[in-house]
Amino acid sequence: MTTDCVSTDVRTTAKRKVLISGASIAGPALAYWLHRSGFEVTVVEQAGALRDGGYPIDIRGTAIEVVRRMGILPQLRDAHIDSRRCTFLDVDGSELAAVNPSAVAGGVEGRDLEVRRGDLAVSLYAMIRDDVEFLFNDSIDTLHQSERGVDVTFHSGQQQTFELVVGADGMHSQTRAALFGPEEQFHRYLGYCFAIFTMPNTLGLSHEVVLWNTPGKAAALYAVGDDDELHAFLNFHQPDPPFEVLRNPDAQRDLVAATFAGAGWEVPRMVKAMRDADDLFFDTAGQIRMPHWSSGRVALVGDAAYAPSFLTGQGSSLALAGAYLLADALATNQDHSAAFAAYERGLREFVGMNQALVDNGAAILFPTTVQALEQRNARLRDLVTMPAAPARPAHSALTLPEFTPTATGPDYDRPSGAACARPVR
Repeated sequence: MTTDCVSTDVRTTAKRKVLISGASIAGPALAYWLHRSGFEVTVVEQAGALRDGGYPIDIRGTAIEVVRRMGILPQLRDAHIDSRRCTFLDVDGSELAAVNPSAVAGGVEGRDLEVRRGDLAVSLYAMIRDDVEFLFNDSIDTLHQSERGVDVTFHSGQQQTFELVVGADGMHSQTRAALFGPEEQFHRYLGYCFAIFTMPNTLGLSHEVVLWNTPGKAAALYAVGDDDELHAFLNFHQPDPPFEVLRNPDAQRDLVAATFAGAGWEVPRMVKAMRDADDLFFDTAGQIRMPHWSSGRVALVGDAAYAPSFLTGQGSSLALAGAYLLADALATNQDHSAAFAAYERGLREFVGMNQALVDNGAAILFPTTVQALEQRNARLRDLVTMPAAPARPAHSALTLPEFTPTATGPDYDRPSGAACARPVR
């Protein structure tokens, strides 16, 4: 059973065809709500298959209500990682402080969720795989807009015309580049680079994070359960973005190894594991800030439009909320220009609050100077004896629209009015 409140008032008998580029989080979430509202949806994904597994992500605040309305909250609660301890280490590897993870992340224990990215992606895909067309191992080559729609040529050579196209293809969106130009004009670099990969859990860690710091460098090992595998994380301050290595995995490995040469604790073993890892993900910590999220019949959602950076922990939550509001705007407004304008009006303030978290202490875990590291360590010692901090207002500052569906698909149950009337404060 689903419990949704996106308007499903379809004002035309002909289904409106929408192409979504990207099958991670924002794309499938948007596809779900658009299909529920009577759209004919196609999702194109460059990867050859759905990406399962992956690093942990957070679902917080307003996004919890989105997944509740989708009907997948119970299974995501079952997939909740339930990290129990975050241990901070001094330069020599000795324990500095051990705190509840929610005290650091600003989440609400018992309400907010932390799941593997793949668990959320699989849950979203399972809801729509029989109703939405997926084109894996393909991508958009060209877009040509006209009064009648968007003519799309795919990399495979296939050609189709859609009424609308939505780019949900991540921070380095090719849809955005084709429509608005190079990423550099929208990318706000935050001064860090990071590498994520998996390695054997030889330390016996369980449901916990261990973080080691020196000024400008951090290394973390993350045990998402009792697995024999750890998520390893190497983060470092870099004054200028190293764009020249972003598409060269060997250069990425060399840069990380050179940066952490001579570091203590488990770092040498982590660097060696990174050299051998077949799942290395390297990127810069940055945000996407755009004056507009649409042009003509093409719009952007999620990281493609407003990536907040991993430093905020809000990327997946913004993607879920953004997908919901975009779908609702399209279902409510027959005119796409009015729909895209409503989408931006409804979401932009919420995006701004979450992107501002990096200016309000979200990068405090990774100090770049000796003084800043000492100040952070002092605050950590205080956290050990202080009650958990309240949830950050930015996580729940968005009130979702309260629409009661006027039509339901054959495979869905109509939610009650009470379920639709409860806003998120």
